[in-house]
Amino acid sequence: MASAASISHASSFLQLSSSFLGDSLSSPTLFIGPPLKNFSPSTLSGKQRHFVQKNLVIISKRISGLEEAMRIKRRRPPLRRGKVSPRLPVPDHIPKPPYLNTTLLPELSSEHQIHDAEGIPHMKAACELAARVLDYAGTLIRPSVTTDEIDKAVHKMIIDAGAYPSPLGYGGFPKSVCTSVNECMCHGIPDSRQLQDGDIINIDVTVFLNGYHGDTSKTFLCGNVDDATKRLVKVTEECLERAISVCKDGANFMNIGKTISEHAENFEYNVVEQFVGHGIGTIFHSEPIILHYRNEKPGCMVEGQTFTIEPILTAGSIEYKTWSDNWTTLTADGSPAAQFEHTILITRTGAEILTKF
Repeated sequence: MASAASISHASSFLQLSSSFLGDSLSSPTLFIGPPLKNFSPSTLSGKQRHFVQKNLVIISKRISGLEEAMRIKRRRPPLRRGKVSPRLPVPDHIPKPPYLNTTLLPELSSEHQIHDAEGIPHMKAACELAARVLDYAGTLIRPSVTTDEIDKAVHKMIIDAGAYPSPLGYGGFPKSVCTSVNECMCHGIPDSRQLQDGDIINIDVTVFLNGYHGDTSKTFLCGNVDDATKRLVKVTEECLERAISVCKDGANFMNIGKTISEHAENFEYNVVEQFVGHGIGTIFHSEPIILHYRNEKPGCMVEGQTFTIEPILTAGSIEYKTWSDNWTTLTADGSPAAQFEHTILITRTGAEILTKF
């Protein structure tokens, strides 16, 4: 389950996303509209000509990506909220996380989750269960199934395993799983809406087992999904895989964002900045904050540390809007979004994926 970035990160996010032309052009009007009509590259020096040609290509690629996103948007109706059913009960004998005492969103803990030989098996058990639940949830996806039905099935599987569904009651969240359909970036609340042929849906599962949280998510295809959206889903999963591959003891956290951004840009996709990965273990959300975009945030990974990586890519804008439920967050332009997430354990030579099924 993604954590929202801090206010400072959100501010820079809004500034950086104000124009799809990018920060590399100080004066975009030099390259679009009437001034370009009678423009002749022969009047420029070699260095100036290279700059113009390079940035014209950048603009062309980004316009192409935006047009593709708009075509996808036109093919599907905008997401509408359905009816949300009452919160499901959890048996008294199942241990519950401490944040259930309040409906306020807990503060991000400054405590890094670093485990010893006794803690690692508990962490692995929680993550293994989360992975099994997510795999089961994926088998339920088909046209006409509601996200509320998926929530009920996931809830039952988790409590039958003696665990607690971590999202339930977290900051007042009313359901046991997040279901984010089409243009929903994350934190979608399961409801009565039926899945449609051609939808994509991210299911985000977190379980609390024996005092430890395991967190994972995947974007699934529902029925016959168009090729452009399939590619977005595929590239998003590749971004996660590549990011995990650069993780190990002593590696810089900033390598994660650089790796994800480079791969996403190769396919003209944009990386959402507002939602981040996080430390996880006995605490649901803690430091370190994992930024999925290019950044210079200091810090290195430590052997025994666990955290999530959970990039969200869009085919259009990274600007967003949030419904009145204060959770469901959608792309502002209606373009599709995809997300994948794993909880990983840092080792001396690499990273072990704890939520791989």
